[in-house]
Amino acid sequence: MCPAILVAAPASGQGKTTVTTALARLHARAGRKVRAFKCGPDFLDPMWLALATGHPVHNLDLWMTGELDIRARLHVAAQEADLIIVEGGMGLFDGEPSAADLARRFGLHVLAVIDASAMAGTFGALAFGLQHFRPGLPWAGVLANRVASGRHAQMLQDALPSQDGEAASRWLGAVMRNPAFALPERHLGLTVASELLDAMARLDAAADALLSTPLGKLDSADLARWSVSFDAPTERPSIAPLLAGKTVAVARDAAFCFIYAANLDTLLALGAQVVFFSPLANDPVPTCDAIWLPGGYPELHAETLSISDTTRDSLVVHVNTGRPVWAECGGMMVLFDAIVDLEGRSHVSWGLFPGVVRMQPRLAALGPQKLELATGELRGHTFHYSVCETALEPVLHTASARGGAKCAGEAVYQRGALRASYFHAWMASSPTAAAALFLPEVLA
Repeated sequence: MCPAILVAAPASGQGKTTVTTALARLHARAGRKVRAFKCGPDFLDPMWLALATGHPVHNLDLWMTGELDIRARLHVAAQEADLIIVEGGMGLFDGEPSAADLARRFGLHVLAVIDASAMAGTFGALAFGLQHFRPGLPWAGVLANRVASGRHAQMLQDALPSQDGEAASRWLGAVMRNPAFALPERHLGLTVASELLDAMARLDAAADALLSTPLGKLDSADLARWSVSFDAPTERPSIAPLLAGKTVAVARDAAFCFIYAANLDTLLALGAQVVFFSPLANDPVPTCDAIWLPGGYPELHAETLSISDTTRDSLVVHVNTGRPVWAECGGMMVLFDAIVDLEGRSHVSWGLFPGVVRMQPRLAALGPQKLELATGELRGHTFHYSVCETALEPVLHTASARGGAKCAGEAVYQRGALRASYFHAWMASSPTAAAALFLPEVLA
């Protein structure tokens, strides 16, 4: 048994990441062992949650990661934690499956965060609707965010429908507007936590803001009301050491930082040795059998990457000798001839693929995707603001999990054993298929 809360909201942008990280930081500061998870595919929020808890953060998604994997991760966390906190994705009922589906499946108690900055009585209707829209949703309570004053907070609390003299939706307090703990954003979401010198100070300020609320005053006995039993899953299939004796070099820095912790774990489970290098530091590619170029923000570092000649030249040698490379999204973008930024400036890239990647102000693609290989189905997602202009013919396409003609898949490009796509793979969904990305055989 372990107390388990899912922090959700009626929509994106309500402040649920700030509240989730604040709650995690508050209890970690109090000496409790906190384990955090993120609902849905996301790289940025887990970085903030990892900073708040001091532990790696994994993703939970009933489609992408699967129920068996979720059950295993929650069971392990419950054995060592005093509190499990899951941050929801988008709105509580958005997506198929949604955060609400996850909460109902595993008994996670929902804490609803509502941006109440422009409302009063409607706050009660919204809280009531979130609580009762789906029967059987475990409920922790509601927190008002970005509140203007104490009087405003009282109006919001009074708006909650009452039952037997008490607010049925359970008032957990109000957090006042304060730029001191705002988490800055840019086009793909939150700014990477490691880029901000005051990141921990922001989390501490947000945690301090919770101290005066009922939510911030919960002790272990209060938390116990939200305890959940996470049974051990049935035995999971063993992972064959298909990469035993292989070394996989992974690009990791501010330009290439979209790395699921589960992907690194999968490579290790496959028997690979994992080493890291930094293209931004112009590191040479380490001696290795295969390379992974994960996603990130190459467009923000295009000028530096254009002169990372040591990295580029060693990568070219690696590719020309027939050794595998798997490049995802940002990792693929830098492989083309140039990246054109939003101001129309062209930055020379590494030239392993012909064509240009062009940034645009609007989202180009978003959603769950799957890649069918002869060795299995890899699940993952796509999320990018750039478009690729190339004469190169794709060798494969991913497929949208949503289906339908309007939900196009992503191209997979190949040059020898170099494979690349906007698709972000969650490698634990099929370790056998993941291994194929790092072996020289042609994908099929």
